[in-house]
Amino acid sequence: MFRNPHHLFRALAIAEAISWTLLIAGLIARALTGWSFGVTAGGGIHGFIFLSYGATVILVALNNRWRVGATLVALVSAIIPYATIPAELWLQRTGRLAGAWRLDPTDDPRDATWYDRTMRWFLRRPWVLAGLIALAVVALFVALLIIGPPGGRD
Repeated sequence: MFRNPHHLFRALAIAEAISWTLLIAGLIARALTGWSFGVTAGGGIHGFIFLSYGATVILVALNNRWRVGATLVALVSAIIPYATIPAELWLQRTGRLAGAWRLDPTDDPRDATWYDRTMRWFLRRPWVLAGLIALAVVALFVALLIIGPPGGRD
């Protein structure tokens, strides 16, 4: 399904944009009708996808060896509604999403770093990687729910 970093990144960038739509629709419904469940559901979905997108940005940035600037653009794009789509297009157009998953070491000295070796180990075991990322996202999501929503509780 996610044969290369670009497919995974694009899927999460689109999902993030859709989740913004759900959140904004919930906010409009609450403003017009007082129905707050739309914000609760849309906000929860958006929050989970937001965290998943952030994890994806970090994974793809490490795999494709992005510089800090490109990584920050991709991360910050999740904060601005619908900005993940133009960010994905820019990253694709500039070649930052090109290439395959780096499963095997090369002669590049950066392949000897501990985090590159660890990333390759996980990339060769995608179900373990997916489970670990899902566990981390769920743990962070639950911690943020315990802390409370942005702006405090009503």
